[in-house]
Amino acid sequence: MKLLDAEPTVDLAIDALRAALLGGLDPDADPARSVVGVPAGQLLLMPASWAGFTGVKVASVAPGNPARGLPRIQGHYLLLDGATLSPLALLDGVAITSVRTAAVSAVAAGALAEPDASRLVVFGTGPQAHSHVAALRAVRPVRELVVVGRDPARTQDFADKYGELSARAGTPADVADADLVACCTTARTPLFDGALLPEHATVVAVGSHEPDAREVDDTTARRATVVVETTAAALREAGDVVQAVRSGALAEPDLVPLAELVRGRAHATGGPRLFKSVGMAWEDLVVAAATYQAALGEGS
Repeated sequence: MKLLDAEPTVDLAIDALRAALLGGLDPDADPARSVVGVPAGQLLLMPASWAGFTGVKVASVAPGNPARGLPRIQGHYLLLDGATLSPLALLDGVAITSVRTAAVSAVAAGALAEPDASRLVVFGTGPQAHSHVAALRAVRPVRELVVVGRDPARTQDFADKYGELSARAGTPADVADADLVACCTTARTPLFDGALLPEHATVVAVGSHEPDAREVDDTTARRATVVVETTAAALREAGDVVQAVRSGALAEPDLVPLAELVRGRAHATGGPRLFKSVGMAWEDLVVAAATYQAALGEGS
């Protein structure tokens, strides 16, 4: 087994995830994420198998770490040979998570967003926010960026990093002019008024995998075509979906599985589009395997 220093690129991750879905990968085959509460937070265990590989991500979530100057999420990915279960490589779990989350959003946005979508509003200023800017730029011609954050200095610093774009700090009301909206926060209540969304807008929400936390409101869920990784995972973990179903703003049959969208068996109807991601083990495995193969010069 080798400690793999290579990290996945956004383009590699997007291509690998889309190819896996087109190649028949069944996201519903994923076992449910194991979440164990510990005094400092949570431990997450996420195993999966696909295309000759098996793997497992072990991650920790420590909400108090940012105040200590430490990452909120830490972890490693153990990649195994699928036939023998012999360890092949140990990868940086945080790098895998950061890139695969944004890459899954980009796969969805590539099927949902208007071809000329150029105005992106990002909620959040952390690693996922940066990853989503890169990933969404890989699938759409983003030229304008608005960043909405809690800390004015961090928000402006984030915008300043994108000098090649027309970038600025903004407010939740900026979604009224958005083509794309990326919600990449730890918020537990909605970030913006869904009534403001243009009919053509595409929203990706990735910040939560807990049923009592959400980033988008009932209005967004009611107006939108709602795409999820799997119906079962969304109804188990996605507060944006769970709470909207509970209120009657959304019905379970309305949920569109991502694989059906990518394979062309489902399409967005009128109004905004929402992709709600909770993060699944198959995504980590696909990106880890593609990274491993690229490092060995084997292709994807």
